Amino acid sequence: MPVGDRSALRMGKHTRAGNGGHPAWRGCRTGREVVMGEDGTATGELREFAAMNRVKMLSRLKGRDGLDYKGDEALPEEDRAHDRGLIRLAGEYCARHGITTAVNMDGNPYQAGLMRDLARAGEMPVRVSLPLRLVEGDGPEGVSRIDDFGEEVPGWLRFGRIKLFMDGVYDTWTALTVSDYPDKPGFRSEPLIAQETFDAICIEADRRGFQIATHAVGDGAVRAAINGYEAAAKANGPRDARHRIEHIDTVTPEALDRLKPLGIVASMQPVHPPGSAGLPLEPTISIMGKMRWATAFPWRMIHDRGVPLAFGTDWPVSPISPLYAIHCALTRHPWSDDMPDQRLALDECLTAYTSGGAYADFAEDRRGALRVGYDADLVLIDGSLEDLAQAPDAAEVALTICGGRITYMQGQFRE
Repeated sequence: MPVGDRSALRMGKHTRAGNGGHPAWRGCRTGREVVMGEDGTATGELREFAAMNRVKMLSRLKGRDGLDYKGDEALPEEDRAHDRGLIRLAGEYCARHGITTAVNMDGNPYQAGLMRDLARAGEMPVRVSLPLRLVEGDGPEGVSRIDDFGEEVPGWLRFGRIKLFMDGVYDTWTALTVSDYPDKPGFRSEPLIAQETFDAICIEADRRGFQIATHAVGDGAVRAAINGYEAAAKANGPRDARHRIEHIDTVTPEALDRLKPLGIVASMQPVHPPGSAGLPLEPTISIMGKMRWATAFPWRMIHDRGVPLAFGTDWPVSPISPLYAIHCALTRHPWSDDMPDQRLALDECLTAYTSGGAYADFAEDRRGALRVGYDADLVLIDGSLEDLAQAPDAAEVALTICGGRITYMQGQFRE
């Protein structure tokens, strides 16, 4: 934490706390990005990317993880080798938890180059779908940066997706809502991307045949994302685009009914609802407002409407284990007696984590099921999946095979 005027940063993914006295804050605009104190100086609390990136530029990495960092040649081989090693370790961690395909939610040309090196060398423990992440300030011209990603590696590394953020999260009042926050009359937060700009980005990305994935937590952000996807379909004509909305923590009934006709995929995380995965109910559910609870984290409503549903864990924001996430999905409870039960059955959870995920990644013809001719992906479970509703450790991964290669083996198999 802060020491003198030295920069320090504690991360919470969407909100971060830093040293308010550091000159990095000077010149930042107030509001959702840099929280200002009564004395007119920054408190050190950062909200969303525009403020966080200022701190990244002060780090040893000099912000090289930003979208402006392009090309494998920008760093010496020693640094690239170090970063490849980190990616390999992350992939091994995924394999340990029975994951064979990782649909990443952050991506740039530098990451693409590192992963391509690993994939060509046969050192990728998991397949990766890597997007180009656009941020505040990007317009439709930013879509062209995906051209800098270079070649894919068939079977192991694919591109063709654009990632966007429409809002933040409820905990910091940065989720975009359709009505006022109950504790902040007149306040609904702000979109990270103006609707007109978002629509233009969607139209351009869709025109080029790319899939779009948009982080949308608040019901206002979900509506804005749907509007953008609808604008793209009207401008370019209908196609099997499978544009995704990530999270959908809250949604209006009207927006729920718009998802299926537009072919939108709901990408959701069973570990996210307050009260699950060790998360407290408060203050989040009060910030959200009881008027939104009926359609909060609406897995059952989405499933029953026939909307394509893919489950994930949102790691590193949340625990990575799909088995633990399924436990959370099976044991979720309504926050009040008048709130609908949004739980899914075990087979429905497994479908969302397997064939549902494969469909969202345009891979349902070769992954997501055990069938002749499909990729040789297999996860051997030690324990009982049926007992996950009673205990999160009722089942664990014993063996992971990805593309015919053993990527994780529990110790007992080595003896």
